[in-house]
This record gives sequence, C-alpha cells and structure tokens, in this order.
Amino acid sequence: MQADSLSELVSFLDGLPEPRIVMDADYRIVAANQAYVREFGASQAILGRTCYAVSHHFDVPCDQAGESCPLSRCQESDSPQRVLHLHHTPRGEEYVDVELTPIRDEQGRVTHFVETMRVVRQASSKAAARGLVGRSPAFVRMLERMLRVAGSGAAVLLLGETGTGKELVARAIHEASDRSEGPFVAVDCAGLTESLFESELFGYEKGAFTGASHRKLGLVEAAAGGTLFLDEIGELPPSLQVKLLRLLEIGTYRRVGGLDSLAADFRLVSATHRNLPAMVEAESFRRDLYFRINTFPIHTPALHERPEDIPLLAVSLLERVDRKKGRRFTEAALEWLVRRRYSGNIRELRNLIERAALMADGDEIGLADFLDDEEYRMPWPSGRASGEAFSLDAPLDLPGLEQRYLAWLLPRCQRVFTK
Repeated sequence: MQADSLSELVSFLDGLPEPRIVMDADYRIVAANQAYVREFGASQAILGRTCYAVSHHFDVPCDQAGESCPLSRCQESDSPQRVLHLHHTPRGEEYVDVELTPIRDEQGRVTHFVETMRVVRQASSKAAARGLVGRSPAFVRMLERMLRVAGSGAAVLLLGETGTGKELVARAIHEASDRSEGPFVAVDCAGLTESLFESELFGYEKGAFTGASHRKLGLVEAAAGGTLFLDEIGELPPSLQVKLLRLLEIGTYRRVGGLDSLAADFRLVSATHRNLPAMVEAESFRRDLYFRINTFPIHTPALHERPEDIPLLAVSLLERVDRKKGRRFTEAALEWLVRRRYSGNIRELRNLIERAALMADGDEIGLADFLDDEEYRMPWPSGRASGEAFSLDAPLDLPGLEQRYLAWLLPRCQRVFTK
C-alpha cells in the first residue's frame, strides 16, 4: 500500500466511532485512528510495535503463545476473522471483541489489515461489583457465543443448571444489543397460571373482567423496543405453550377484552434448566415452539465446569454482599470453596459467602466462618452415630433407632449452644 493510500485509509478510519488500527503482514502497527487513541492511549507509543506486544505483552504472535491469532487465521482463509481476546489496556486487562479485515492493493494482493476492537463492558476477567465475571475456557466460550448473537435479532435459548446466572447472561445480551436503550422485561414462566398468562403477557382493557377497573399494559407491551426474557420456559404447560407459539409466529396480540391487534416488538431470550429435547420427545414440550425459541442456544456453565473461576467469583460476590467493605478471604477459605461441590452453583456460592460474611467479625473471612454453617444443616445421620454405624443389614426397632439418633444429635446441639 502506497503512503498516500495509507493516509487516505487512516483519514477514513478517523471518522469511524470504533477503535481501529492498521497492521502490515509482519504484525507491525502502522496507523491508529482517533477512536483508538482515545480508548487505548497515544498512537505514538504503539506505532512500529507489534500488535501482540501492545495488546498481550507477548514476545511472539498470539498463536505461538496459546491464543487464537486473527491475523494468521486471516492470512490462511483470505477472509475477515473475529475472535475474543483479553487485552492489556490503560484500565488493566479487559475482554476485547476483535475483528480483522484484509486490505488489498490494486492487484488484489493483501498488503495490510484493519483491526477493529470493541471493549466488552458486560464481562470482566477481574473481580467486579457487577456483571459477568470469569476467565476460564468454559466462561470464554459462553462469552464468545453471547457476543456473536447479541447484535442480531435471533432468538436465544440459555441452557444450563439452576443457579448458573442465566438471567445475568440474558441482561448482558440485552446490554450488548442494538436494543440496549430499550427495556429488559423478565417473566418467570414457572409462576404463570393459565388464568394469568394472557392478562400478564398481553394486558387487558378496562371492564374486560370483574375487577378490571382500568387498562393494564402487559409485559409484551412493556418490552416494546427491548428484550423479553422468558425464564424457566420449560415449566410452561402445553396449553400455554400454544398461546406463546402464536405470539411468536404471527408477531401480534390483543389485550384481554380488546379488539385491536397490536404489533409485538421485542427481542426474545429464553432460559431453562430442563432437558428440552427430551421433553420434546416425551411430548411435554411442543416441537414447533422448541425450534422457534432455539435459534441460537448458549450453554451457561456450572461451577464444576469452571472451578478456576471460583476464587474470582468469590471475591466478586463478597464485594456485592458484604456490608463491611475491604474484607478478604483466607487462603484456607478459598481453597475450601474451590474444592466444594455446588448443586445450586453461583446462587449457592453467593448464599455461603453472605452467611460467612455475617458470621465473621474481623477483617478476614476464614474457614471457620464457613464451617460454622455446617452445624445448622438438617441433622440427619448419614454415616456414624456415637462411633457406631447405622446398618441396614440388621433390623432395628423404632425405640432403638430413636436412641441412636439422639446419641448422634446431642453432641452437635451442645456444640451449637456453647458457642
């Protein structure tokens, strides 16, 4: 590319709102637009340096350091490439959505590359008081899919165990979308009865039924211009699935007691912890509705799929729930949290941390503050009682079982009340 052509390209890029740099085939940064200078610092500090040195502090290209390199992929495929990276920025390490586009000369040869960078505001690789937090491979895969679909209008289905933060992911998709200025409306499908479904979702006109003293806007209307989040959609009974399917297929609805058809204007995000394909096969969930909501599935990983994120999540959650700011966990407490198995995932982890924060008196939250909670669990023997094992091999009458149970329970009650 000639100098005058490069100057024209940079002049064009300066008019664009997103940070962009121009690189040659040897990873050298030859230009940066004004948006990049504002977002990431002075251009004079980066010109002539390699992209991997500036963004990652690497001595070698990303693909030689265990990362996905968009430039090498772009050279191989001869087409634009998009990846999610952790970049070093003036604010510290941040997730950046990177898109690389090849630039050709008059003979059609690729001479330079334009890299567009969008900082991901909805997720953090460090402890944060809000938003998504993580840096494990499972978390990054979820985040990549989330960013891929956010800018489109495709229906998203969030799949994962209970307590994995599906509503937080749904909000992040909304915030990263073109509808971010609109409302985010969450609907708990598990709490919708057949009698409430139409009036809650579609609203009703004054006088539509006894007690309807005024017009009420439904949640579909409240979500206009924004995102409608249907949580636990797998709990909807078949009769309500039909009504939801009709709304999604024709895109219009009527308020209860109304005559006018109203156009629905929302982005649909659904979530469930259930196995919807199995429910479809069992005919407890409509096949047509399943394919209507499942345009783009995203798996929200459980904690056992991302154990390396638990210390980061623990520190973030402590910052969110602790009334005494600035406290920290001991190493033993963090190690115990990492080793623990969570059936309730992030929700259970949050509850454990909030209880431990209430039990702790000092500037540190230690292992004892978590273990103290074990005394208040359901006192049901599962192994040994007073040194003797409960045996299912030999019959035991009720008085004998009661004596063993009391012998097991008494020491635990004494430890609780003597604290």
